Parts: sequence; C-alpha cells; structure tokens
Amino acid sequence: MKKTMVTASIIGAAVGFNAYAYTVYSSDESALDIGGRIEPRFNVSDANEVNANGNSSFKDMSRARLHFAGETSVNDSVSVFGFYEAEMTTEDSDINNRYMFAGFDTNFGAFSYGKQDSSQVILTNVTDIMETFGGSAADIVVGNQDKLENNFVYMVETPVGVTVTLNYVAADEKDNDSAGGSVYYKSTIGLDIGAGYVSGDQRTGAGLASVEVDQYDVALSYTFDDFYIGALYVAGEVDNVDIDGYEVALAYNINDYVFRYVFNYRDSDNASHDVDYNAIEGVYNVTDNFVGYAGYEFNRLDGKQNDDQLQAGIRYKF
Repeated sequence: MKKTMVTASIIGAAVGFNAYAYTVYSSDESALDIGGRIEPRFNVSDANEVNANGNSSFKDMSRARLHFAGETSVNDSVSVFGFYEAEMTTEDSDINNRYMFAGFDTNFGAFSYGKQDSSQVILTNVTDIMETFGGSAADIVVGNQDKLENNFVYMVETPVGVTVTLNYVAADEKDNDSAGGSVYYKSTIGLDIGAGYVSGDQRTGAGLASVEVDQYDVALSYTFDDFYIGALYVAGEVDNVDIDGYEVALAYNINDYVFRYVFNYRDSDNASHDVDYNAIEGVYNVTDNFVGYAGYEFNRLDGKQNDDQLQAGIRYKF
C-alpha cells in the first residue's frame, strides 16, 4: 500500500524525510514499515565540566532509535495510521518514547492524537538542518516545540502547495494548555514561505504558577540546485517579558559532501532566554544510509557553560 500524501508528510516530519525503512508487510489495504538508526557520537567542550560530578570536557552522546509506521485503508476516502519511535542512549538504560501517535486521513485532511509535533515545527524545520547544532532560538514557548504529549493535530495539504496545520495540547497539568496554527506554502520554483502563531498557559517550573505565553513564527527558504538558504524569525512573550530572535541556515551539496552553516540569535530582558552562536558542519555520505559528520559551534555568550563545542559522529540508518 502506498501512503497517502498527508500521512506521509506527518510521519516523514517525525522520522526525517530521508529516513530508511524496511517494509515488513504490504498489501493493497495495509503497510507496515520498520526503521531506525544507530548513531555513535561525542561532544567536546569545557561546558561539559560545569557540574559537581567531576566530568571531563569529553561527553559521549551515542544513541539508537527504532520506529514503526503503519497505515490501513478503510475505504477510498479514509485511511488510518499509527507511528511510534523510541530512543535509547548510552547514558542510561531507559527508553525514551520520542513519538507515539495515531489517527485517520481523509479527503479533508488528517486528524491525529498522541505525542507529536506542534503546528509550528513545519516552520522551524526550515533552519533546523544540522546533524550537530542549530534550532536553539526557535522555541520561545513550550507550545512551539516538537514531540509534545497530549497533542491533537489537524493537517491538510491543498493541490496548490499550501499546508495548513492546527494543534491543541491538553496538558496533564492544570493551566498548561496551548493551541496554535500555521500556514506553509511550498512553491514550484524552490521558494517556500510560512507563518504561524501559538498561545496558551505555561508553567515555568515544577510547582510554579502558570503564566500566559504566546509566539509568532515567520519562515522563508529558497533552494536552487545544490544550494539552500533558510531563515526564521520568532517573537513572543513569556510572563510579560518580550523575546525575539532569528535563525539563518545555509547548505551546499558537492557530490557526497554537504557543508552547512547556521546562525542562531535570541534576545530579551531576561538573560536566561538569550542565544547567540554561529556553527559550521561538514557531512560525508559514505552510502545512502551511512554518514559521518563533524560540527563546531562558536558561542558568543559569556560563561563557561557557553563554551565553544565540537561534535562529531557516524550514523547508520535502516
């Protein structure tokens, strides 16, 4: 069975559109895919020493993921789908449930519920392109993030390239809900543009009172042959503190090599929200499903916790 367009977009956004998957079952009505990754990687920075445990500047960050994606046709206009992805790291033996959602796809869009991305992730993905760094300035409020629990999502893709996404998070904690929506236009000439808004209540810590929050996102990208540029502007408010920022991302492909650059910046009257760094990265595609990469972050904020970072790894997808 071939996945419907919207279902493929929802699952593709969660696992990565270039992800490998092995089809373990397929018929005219149903399909089940299994995939994942094995990714040994490490980080070197004096920021890793900022704790009372006597850690060195070297930190292992190796991980492995396994996902299941299935879809079944109900009739010519309705299908049902489900997706689950787990992650394991070398730090502990716990299994992290990254995604877990299910829903149904119709001629009028797809409806799903579970742990999944907010409606704003289609916009923030424009600049979150690196294997190592990036995506640090995008999320002013929690409701803007990916992998949100108790998340109701509606997505519809139109024939003219416009994708509309709405979501509502019904949090387990009282006064911690959020809702948002986005519109994203993917043109036929490589120029894409989108905008979104999210608002709600947010608890700033365990046992703390809830505060009102909101955020606007505007994204723009352009692809020309092997060159890509993306930009994201964000602005919002958390507990009457104004915050704004932006991200810029560049990428250039040369045969099996990919070179990337990002700049992440966010500013407010509360320094805890601040982000300010440049990062570069090189990727070598050994095969279609095996890559090696290394990146370096030049952090411009003060303090040992904001020291520059080197990160590298290899990844096998299946």
